[in-house]
Amino acid sequence: MLSSLLRTSLGRLRAIGFLEGISFLVLLGIAMPLKYLAGQPAAVRYVGMAHGVLFVAYVLLVLQVSLEHSWSWKKALLALAVSVVPFGTFWADKKLFRPE
Repeated sequence: MLSSLLRTSLGRLRAIGFLEGISFLVLLGIAMPLKYLAGQPAAVRYVGMAHGVLFVAYVLLVLQVSLEHSWSWKKALLALAVSVVPFGTFWADKKLFRPE
């Protein structure tokens, strides 16, 4: 099932959106408390780097998919905006990224 999901740009967007959402939650819920409450900044360094790479991939895939599928600019902007909200990419997967 995973290989069939990754064959299309929309499938890749859904997969990267999931990973980006998980990395954001780990960054906010685990890495940042470790840095500020336990004095261990290494987690933010590594999780933050991974999240940054996934975020850039997510933005690029949103742009690619929005052009390929002729999304309205509102839908594309919404897909980008929810990426900065915790759990936003999971909502986008349910509401915006389902195959038409």
